Amino acid sequence: MVEVLLLVSFLVSFIITYVSVPLWIKAAERIGLKGRDMHSYKNREVPEMGGLAVSAGFIAGVLFYIAFATFYFNSNPELIYILAALATCLIIMIVGMLDDILGWKIGLRKWQKPLLTSIAALPIMAVNAGHHEMALPVFGLVDFGILYPLVIIPLAVTGAANGFNMLAGFAGLEAGMGVIILTTLGFVAWQTGSGWVAVIALCMVTALLAFLRYNWYPAKIFPGDTLTYTVGALIAVVAILGNMEKIALFLFIPYFLEFALKLRTRFQGECFGKPDERGLLSYPGRIESLTHVPLRIGRLREPQVVILIFALQFFVSGLTLLLVF
Repeated sequence: MVEVLLLVSFLVSFIITYVSVPLWIKAAERIGLKGRDMHSYKNREVPEMGGLAVSAGFIAGVLFYIAFATFYFNSNPELIYILAALATCLIIMIVGMLDDILGWKIGLRKWQKPLLTSIAALPIMAVNAGHHEMALPVFGLVDFGILYPLVIIPLAVTGAANGFNMLAGFAGLEAGMGVIILTTLGFVAWQTGSGWVAVIALCMVTALLAFLRYNWYPAKIFPGDTLTYTVGALIAVVAILGNMEKIALFLFIPYFLEFALKLRTRFQGECFGKPDERGLLSYPGRIESLTHVPLRIGRLREPQVVILIFALQFFVSGLTLLLVF
């Protein structure tokens, strides 16, 4: 019965997202909420803010799990933490909407983004989620006490949300990276006895897989910050709830590399390549993103660049699992 419950929860996330995305595409086109495809030689425009449909599917799947576990098993001891996780995702989704809409028209300043995304950590802080003790190199086991909810949690949520948002701009890249990282965290959570944490992670994975049907090259919809902020924050939340902070840090190695590259440009650099009339991308200038590394080898199509970034993340995830197990 438990296996059936999990499968139905994942199926709900997938179906709601799969059905919602085409509806949002039509709505976004109708109201003119579109962005330029930077990898299209003809500068075509694509509907934005696809993260709204992904969040709808994710929330629906998690709520189904909550309802079934509560009414069928008459017990759900982790309910407060699951609801806090949903609240964090909802708050940061709203921040992503502000960034997509205001940034699209006006532009949010760099310092405003981390400030606004830090607000999303409040629900996880309020329920005092996670374990205050962490094993650190040299220092050994350290009990952070009150500093864990007041300092480490907001830093983790803010850092993960903004970090995940840095490596973006290619069709399928953001959603695919979210699938790889959250699947890895979900697997570790399941193997270590935190099945409910795995459910949260995998509900988002199935929603992202449905979204990839429309976001893969040539993209029919862009994810927007509504997706990148939400997925990034959820990675931090899943790591905190499952006591997997060090694992999440290791999985974020590509994003630390991206941060270092962006730091060289004082965060003015872009991830995009330069398209030609054949759809091939190049980047002859200084490397400003991980996406530029494959383009220094030669001209590639957009999906090829994305697959190479996926390969890096798969390698990091595989190495992580080898170290954990």
